[in-house]
Amino acid sequence: MKIKILLALVAILVVIQFIKPERNLSNDETYGVATKYPVPDDVKEILRVACNDCHSNNTAYPSYANFQPAAWWLNSHVKGGKQHLNFSTITQLPVAVQNHKFEEVIEMVKEKEMPIKSYTWFGLHPEAKLTDEQRAVITGWAQANMDSLKANYPADSLVMKRRK
Repeated sequence: MKIKILLALVAILVVIQFIKPERNLSNDETYGVATKYPVPDDVKEILRVACNDCHSNNTAYPSYANFQPAAWWLNSHVKGGKQHLNFSTITQLPVAVQNHKFEEVIEMVKEKEMPIKSYTWFGLHPEAKLTDEQRAVITGWAQANMDSLKANYPADSLVMKRRK
């Protein structure tokens, strides 16, 4: 009986290897953050190693992303991350939403909620573990963008409207 269960599990693992999620590799930056906001090199590097895999249109996939169910799990994280914030499409959002996204970047990075813990589990992506200095760079950049929006748009246009 145990052998039949083991064989069934192996068969299932083999079969699911052929069911692959679509990869996030469009690299379309038509509405990318850098098209409207200055992104200094140090910020670009931090975004590349700690943010863009889940918050842009171009994920750098690790080798384990070729195997199920890990690929499904990663795909779920990428989709969720892009739903919350996508640096590749941020400038097509209303200006109030862009302002709010920068505010969320500040909050999430300061509170050490980003990058998420599972991104660096077991020594994975060690470069994504942000130092206090890197956190200050990212939050300073986001605040500078919010300040620029505040200087260039009427205050009421930067406020998110409540949904009814």
